[in-house]
Amino acid sequence: MRTQQTPLNMAIALVYTSAMLLVGCASMGPATIVRDRFDYVTTISDSSKQQLLLNLLKVRYTDAPVFMDVASVISSYSMEGDIGLGGQYAPPLRGDTFGSVGVTGRYADKPTITYQPLSGDKFAKSLMAPLPVTGILSLIQSGYPADFVLRICVNGINGLENAYGGPGNPRAGSPQFRELMTAMRESQTSGSSGFRLKGIKDAQLVVMFIRPSTDETTIPARKVRELLGLNATEREFNVVPGSIAENDKEIAIQTRSILQIMVDVASYVDVPDADVAEGRVYRPQRTAEQELLFPALLTVRQGPSQPEDAYVAIPYRNQWFWIDDRDRQTKSILSFLMLTFSLTEGATAQPAPVVTIPAR
Repeated sequence: MRTQQTPLNMAIALVYTSAMLLVGCASMGPATIVRDRFDYVTTISDSSKQQLLLNLLKVRYTDAPVFMDVASVISSYSMEGDIGLGGQYAPPLRGDTFGSVGVTGRYADKPTITYQPLSGDKFAKSLMAPLPVTGILSLIQSGYPADFVLRICVNGINGLENAYGGPGNPRAGSPQFRELMTAMRESQTSGSSGFRLKGIKDAQLVVMFIRPSTDETTIPARKVRELLGLNATEREFNVVPGSIAENDKEIAIQTRSILQIMVDVASYVDVPDADVAEGRVYRPQRTAEQELLFPALLTVRQGPSQPEDAYVAIPYRNQWFWIDDRDRQTKSILSFLMLTFSLTEGATAQPAPVVTIPAR
């Protein structure tokens, strides 16, 4: 015999179902981790690339770079539900049957993001102080090509000058520095030379070592020794900050600051001819020989409209500037520039962004 479903029974069933659903959604925390963690990582990464490209353009147009760090991310979720039930029932033929049910819910997402501008002493230490020699050599030890690191991060080694494209003090760079970069890359690949830290009392000294051998792998190392004017019999050479070595057992490396790196890299950014003609931006003067010895570090395209497929794109001065997603060299340069900022973190003692996501 089929039981008759009265309106009141249906209301009770609806309320019971709604209550079960609310109980099932009581814990929101675990479900938000997968979405929030990767969404925030992606968003912060994309905004960092846009900020860096924007500041390269500002430097290109002789404007002051401004960096705004994400200091903390706090995102609060809440879900609340209310259930109401009311009814009046009378047996058949003796009155009417009344029933009512109400279900309400509220959902709130309240993110709070804190930004911290890079200024004052932190700005000076992060952007204007020369990069530590140990940090640069650590990049080479970690697998970055030696010529790549030296071309971007170094002004000179033992008096050999790197090219520099800044508007105030441009330098053509010496052919010997180009030879040195090539020899160090080949020596790094063959394993005939390398760098390591050497403890002396309470300090750590960086040394470059050359392995003793007579096979062809030592040819690049001998070239490095010759270009830097190093002692012919020594196997280890102290690496110190500076432009000129005191003796033939020392290698003096003059490193660049983050700001110098940005100025040099920005000098290769393509800009509208009209801006150059009107004096809004400078155009570096490079000879064909200089461009052959020190090719362009990156390619930044520009046009009147936003591209559909770009690694990173920003609007600036009524134009769009972007990096093509198929340009692996330029993408590598931009990623490397973002990495170099970490070399100054010890000086600024700036904590990493804190992400706090309470779910209620």
